[in-house]
Amino acid sequence: MNINSQSQTPLVSIITPTYNRPDYLKQALKSAISQTYQNIEIIVSDNCSPENPQAIVESFNDPRIRFSRNETNLGMLPNTIKAFKMARGKYVAALLDDDLWEEDFLAKLVPPLEANPNLVLAFCDHYVINADGTIDYELTEHCSQLFKRAELPEGIYQPFYKLGLVDQAVASAMAAVIRKDVIDWDSIPPEVGGSWDVYLTYLCCRTGMGAYYYPQKLTRYRRHDQTETMQSGRLNYQAKIRKSQADMFCLEIFMQDENLQEFKTYFQQQWVKVSTSLGIGLMRSEQTKQARPYLWRSLRQQLNLRTIAALMLSFTPPKIAAKF
Repeated sequence: MNINSQSQTPLVSIITPTYNRPDYLKQALKSAISQTYQNIEIIVSDNCSPENPQAIVESFNDPRIRFSRNETNLGMLPNTIKAFKMARGKYVAALLDDDLWEEDFLAKLVPPLEANPNLVLAFCDHYVINADGTIDYELTEHCSQLFKRAELPEGIYQPFYKLGLVDQAVASAMAAVIRKDVIDWDSIPPEVGGSWDVYLTYLCCRTGMGAYYYPQKLTRYRRHDQTETMQSGRLNYQAKIRKSQADMFCLEIFMQDENLQEFKTYFQQQWVKVSTSLGIGLMRSEQTKQARPYLWRSLRQQLNLRTIAALMLSFTPPKIAAKF
């Protein structure tokens, strides 16, 4: 395949939802237009940022970029789904406004999909970078090991329920190319929130089609204070609550899916951890009464010292419980 010939290659839609990250957005778009795979469209959906990034988009003077700005802030998930639904390509890939791609990301992942129509997605490994863009090699290796990509052989995995939902090796939000038409983009419920990438992987698994793994680090995931992962730490309890609610919603769907019964025990264990995290998040927001049902439900599923301690503290004055 001659990847420089647009007439011989399918259109790939690059989805870039953005909000209030002008500097990072500029870097993300630069990595998109620098792809050696040329037949692309780049959909930038701005979620009513305080500073309109249209001038940044137009500075690239690239007709492949399509810009849309919401009149009001729709929320992260609706803005993301809106961008996916705008896509005209055979394939879609999410490049979030704070992440980066290596220039051969699409060139390496599109050909396997073209060669095998029974593949729903192709994915790769990724680097972890700091706010300033420097690679954190230690954390990169840790993530590769944690998510079971470090020793994963190149090739096709079908089915890939375990790989996608238990090992969580598939990073749909920044390191995968997906066959667009196999997903019903209207079927993604609002409750998945910030866990939309996990739910998208679930929908891909449910097709029964395969996943192709290319064992190189072709994308760069940026860790910084504004990411949902970082915000869901101890100090930002509202982000912790949102993340836990989204994760619980997904886990409850996974536990009910007949195709996932062999992994039900794993999902139940994860549900207990997340339910406890949600209870602790509510305690830190001084909502002790609202926290207790989640802690009780966690204990009914599994005895855990962290959960027991949190439950006991939930009966203390809210300002004391909030220090947990």
